[in-house]
Amino acid sequence: MDAQPAAAVNAEAVPSLSLWVWIREGLRTAALLQPQTGRSAPTPWQLLLLLVLASALQTGLSRFEVDGAAQFSLAGWLYPWCITSFLVFMVWAACTVGRRASDPPQPVAAWLGLWTVASLPLSLLGILMGALAVHAWLPDWWYSGAWAAWALYGLMWVWLIAILVRVTLTVVASGMARAGLVAGLVLLQAFATWQVNDSRPWQADYATQAQNETPTLKLSQLVFENQQVLLDKGLEALRPGTPGRVNVFGLVFAPYAQDVFLRESGMVAGVLQDRFDAKGRVLQLVNHPGATETIPWATNQNLEDAITAMAKVMDRERDVLVLYLTSHGGSDFRLAASHWPLEVDELTPQMLRKMLDNAGIRNRVIAVSACYSGGWIEPLASDTTLAMTAADATHTSYGCGKKSELTFFGRAMFDEQLRKTHSFEQAFQNAVPVIAQREVEGKKTDGFSNPQISVGAGIRPVLLQLEKALEPPAK
Repeated sequence: MDAQPAAAVNAEAVPSLSLWVWIREGLRTAALLQPQTGRSAPTPWQLLLLLVLASALQTGLSRFEVDGAAQFSLAGWLYPWCITSFLVFMVWAACTVGRRASDPPQPVAAWLGLWTVASLPLSLLGILMGALAVHAWLPDWWYSGAWAAWALYGLMWVWLIAILVRVTLTVVASGMARAGLVAGLVLLQAFATWQVNDSRPWQADYATQAQNETPTLKLSQLVFENQQVLLDKGLEALRPGTPGRVNVFGLVFAPYAQDVFLRESGMVAGVLQDRFDAKGRVLQLVNHPGATETIPWATNQNLEDAITAMAKVMDRERDVLVLYLTSHGGSDFRLAASHWPLEVDELTPQMLRKMLDNAGIRNRVIAVSACYSGGWIEPLASDTTLAMTAADATHTSYGCGKKSELTFFGRAMFDEQLRKTHSFEQAFQNAVPVIAQREVEGKKTDGFSNPQISVGAGIRPVLLQLEKALEPPAK
């Protein structure tokens, strides 16, 4: 008696759906809606086209997950197809359990067609987030803490499981088979995600990148010997200032091996030499592979030696030392230092203050271009010190990324305003609103950097004398 209805059901013609319908219903499934496909299944050519379209989208957009030169990885491209073969086997096994006559005659094809389209938006979202993160196009709070990334990652996994359940309910009859299939598919997807770094169709082309990027520092005995010679020659070349007037001595310290700090170091040194009549009295200390043969390293010991040497050459009661520090900074108020494989200690404001005090240098203009650099103000402040920073103690500064030409502070303060005036205070006051506007235009997300300045009463008349001496005579 039961065989006749089953035979009648099996004899019913199964409607054929167009490719567009399968795409539409797959997207409905991605939104966790019941797909309206009935007992239909995609034809072999439709299923092939769905797989090719999905793979082409994923492969093409995945290129943006690699910043810089990349090469196509056949092994990485084939890896998801290996996962797909396991998916097909598991679905096939589950569909044989408790099969009903009313079920789709080709359940594996129906499941794979719906899953291919339904999982595509989630896959593209993951690729998009990866590309934005690699190119540093996400807001700063995304990188400052892992909670946001993990929260989104968790939501994506919940969405993935919900899609698996929805697709599986459509084609698998047995409740036990459904549960087992979903659990197995989740484990399989988890394994695939765990292997994601080795299974992307595009991999970084490190050989090409190495040709385009700054070379890594290579240490040897000759390098160390040449570095000592560079420092000795630089210190010996320092010449005294003009007697009877305020002279500027400049020291630029860039301890983090990054292009932007190398450029900024050269710019500041040039401004001091040209605008403050300091030729022969400016020294750069820079960590950068491209400058190893020409500029002494920016280490704490070299900094102390340079300060001591300048103190011996300058008039410590009359002349002014302008000290510019540029690097990354942390909320612990330590100046980041990196020159791998050379180990370089970080500098603190207390260490710098001790170096200056021990050298007996009285008049100091200190500028710190780094995140959270406002924490340097109080330790460095004195009656004969002008200290200014690119940010306050609770905010990041801006413009220290690998694509930056100069930091926002260095550009506005030294490259622009100090080319118009010899007053450090006036240049600072003019630079702050410029920095604020550029941070708004750059969509800085953690608030205004809020540059800080502290001017001791004793340094003001000295800087005023300097300003008057450098200004051209009135006509």
